[in-house]
Amino acid sequence: MRPLLKSHLALFAVNVMYGINYLVAKGLMPSVLGPNGFILLRVMGATILFWMVFVFRFQKVEWKDLGRLAICAVFGVAVNQLFFFNGLMRTSPVNASVIMTTTPIIVFILSLFILKEKPKFIRILGLIIGASGSIIFTLLGSKSVDTSLLGDLFIFVNATSYSLYLVLVKPLMGKYKPLTVITWVFTFGLCYVLLWSPSRSEFSGTPFSMLDLKVVSQILFVIIGVTFLPYLLNVYAMKKVSPSITSTYIYLQPLLTTFFIYLFWVFGLKDYTQDLTIGKGLAALMVFLGVYFVIKPEKVKAILQ
Repeated sequence: MRPLLKSHLALFAVNVMYGINYLVAKGLMPSVLGPNGFILLRVMGATILFWMVFVFRFQKVEWKDLGRLAICAVFGVAVNQLFFFNGLMRTSPVNASVIMTTTPIIVFILSLFILKEKPKFIRILGLIIGASGSIIFTLLGSKSVDTSLLGDLFIFVNATSYSLYLVLVKPLMGKYKPLTVITWVFTFGLCYVLLWSPSRSEFSGTPFSMLDLKVVSQILFVIIGVTFLPYLLNVYAMKKVSPSITSTYIYLQPLLTTFFIYLFWVFGLKDYTQDLTIGKGLAALMVFLGVYFVIKPEKVKAILQ
């Protein structure tokens, strides 16, 4: 299989897992775990797994790069994940997944200043359309029962933080193995999350011995299937594709989340279908159109080469 095609398949798999996560993680908070304690458990579990693999494929990191890795950990783990779970607890899976699609637009804006990319008219137009759609969607979402403006704003902060991470981590991808980068990013990230007192208090107050098998399996899915594997796949893909292309795949998440919403409803697991409205659908289309103008998808022929 072509290396570039493998990278695109990896990104698709990542977003499938993320699409499921909107529903699984939402269902666990706050009845089972508080969002801050959940993130501590998630980051701690993933960090242990990364080191278990990394010790067998150890690669030395230059001292001068540890600072950049520490900064990447702030935006790629601590701020990103804490705001995401705190936002997801306060808003609906649909709102969260659509707001996250603003990531490519934010990456574009950051790339103008950090990577010195040249702006084009079509991208500026996409920025305006996408931002307008996001604002309309957020205003419509604030009227729903299971959403809040604060939750939506938290998700937007998460998207901004993750976008900055994608831009900052790119230079490290060409210098080190993906496993090396992500292990150190999560190690520093765990230190930051431990410094956040709500994470420690919520974690210590969780009755882990009383959790049933279903809940434990859902938590393990979040740690392994939504954290450990996706982060590895993301950094693997970024060896071949740009931060902009990586972030583009995120606009699949609302579609995948909607699919899983109906799948959960069919199997009687959880009903989020009442949060799907025509108005939100039209606003989401504006976001997708804006994202498409900002970063046009690669041609199939290029992928297969």
